[in-house]
Amino acid sequence: MTPNNNHWTVENGDLLNTQGGANLKSTRSFEDFQLHFEVNCPADGNSGIYLRGRYELQIEYQDVDANDPFHSIGAIYSFVAPTKMLPRTPGKWETFDVTLVGRRISIVRNGTKTVDNQEIPGPTGGALDSNEGAPGQFYIQGDHTGGLRYRNITIRVPKHS
Repeated sequence: MTPNNNHWTVENGDLLNTQGGANLKSTRSFEDFQLHFEVNCPADGNSGIYLRGRYELQIEYQDVDANDPFHSIGAIYSFVAPTKMLPRTPGKWETFDVTLVGRRISIVRNGTKTVDNQEIPGPTGGALDSNEGAPGQFYIQGDHTGGLRYRNITIRVPKHS
């Protein structure tokens, strides 16, 4: 990543991607976890959060007919579609609570479970690597469109005895 390609900034406590450019990657790697975040995606916005750097949780509000359920907001890109579609709310804050254990994922969007303990069959396009048995980093896509805001990102990991 070159500094000229980084369009991420902090504005009023929000992580904001002002225009398409660099992706953000965590320095820490994770195994099983619970992720909470809030996102404000504008109309025509497109981004995603890569879980362990391998599984893209799609964030988008493109034209209504632009994407099927496997490529819509809250899907694991190309592999796991939400079982319940929620109203589109471009430009408003939404919450996501994601639990990933092994390759099994549950997603709660705005308090509604939209994916319930589904298995992800493999890495999605854009994955950092294909080593699914190893811990991995998070990364937030910044290379598509700008205007997306993220806040209140927290990660909980289980305590091992």
